Amino acid sequence: MTSMGKTRRVMAAGLAGAALAMALTVPAEAAGRAGQEGGAGQERQARGGAAWGGWRLTETGTDARFRGLAAVSGSVAWAAGSRGTVLRTTDGGASWRDVSPHGATGLEFRDVEAFDARRAVVLAIGEGEASRIFRTEDGGATWTESFRNPDPRAFYDCMTFFDRRHGLAMSDPVDGKYRILSTRDGGRSWEVLPDAGMPAALPGEAGFAASGQCLVSAGPRDVWLATGGGATGRVLHSADRGLTWTATETTVPAGEGAKGVFGLAFRDRRHGIAVGGDYRKDQPSPLAAAVTGDAGRTWTASATPPPAYRSGVAWLPHTGSAALAVGPTGTDLTTDGGRTWRTVDPGSYDTVDCTPDGSCWAAGEKGRVARAERGRAR
Repeated sequence: MTSMGKTRRVMAAGLAGAALAMALTVPAEAAGRAGQEGGAGQERQARGGAAWGGWRLTETGTDARFRGLAAVSGSVAWAAGSRGTVLRTTDGGASWRDVSPHGATGLEFRDVEAFDARRAVVLAIGEGEASRIFRTEDGGATWTESFRNPDPRAFYDCMTFFDRRHGLAMSDPVDGKYRILSTRDGGRSWEVLPDAGMPAALPGEAGFAASGQCLVSAGPRDVWLATGGGATGRVLHSADRGLTWTATETTVPAGEGAKGVFGLAFRDRRHGIAVGGDYRKDQPSPLAAAVTGDAGRTWTASATPPPAYRSGVAWLPHTGSAALAVGPTGTDLTTDGGRTWRTVDPGSYDTVDCTPDGSCWAAGEKGRVARAERGRAR
């Protein structure tokens, strides 16, 4: 990996801000737009589901930076970050337990995928053997290293799971193509997939290990890969669990090592949001979000995008049209499927995840992990 590649992944610390607790409700006109596009049922979903209660910071007892986050429920969440740190809560963030793998202080965890309160898989990034995968089946009391990257040319960024058994992890291009790891046993073992169905990477192109969202899935077979650093910010899509891929340009600017698509979220196999920009805090990030309604074959720029670089994005459950985007300078809310965004919190977060029971979690620098619940629509 070149020095530019290293710099791209050692992300600059963002601006810290105090999280505000505020009740937010979908404006009538936004709910109306959702109803016009999706019918009365979707309008009722938007009105009833997108009242968001605001972030509430929890006390983690560490200053590690958390870019990996797995929200299981309103009670259970996992966070993975710098210095080999992994935390777990089972009481909604009232307390956090340090469940870091033994001897992992020299590793940088950037992604965690959790199946429940006991089973989770974490990914460490870096060149060569620094890229590793660990799995626990006892809530982090013990960990098993299930993969250690033997290729000094590979640099793994993100992973995703389709279900409790099948998952993928992705590396930056090796020999001109992204490398994909596959597991069929819940992360206990991994194999490199053939690259015959992978399109060529652009010169300078790579993924961003910024939020654990550069590789995401929806349903049993569909998966998307976000890129930056090349001439354009692209999203690659596979409908067969990573065997064959198609690449599509997005409207999110790239062209430099610090710019591109950083995070993806799909609420089903067709509807997705891409966020990104330029992570350098002194650089503007116009067109920092885009949406798709056709599984990523085409992307449309958000009419009113977030005002700055955003690294993480998540759909609010049971709304059909509401989502949150986070970055070092704040949290933004959309209530119309990603077409328009407004800033609702100035706090610094790198990643965000929401659960089927209606809870959302965010994590970032200086040990920051926050939880939110849906507020009551008014």
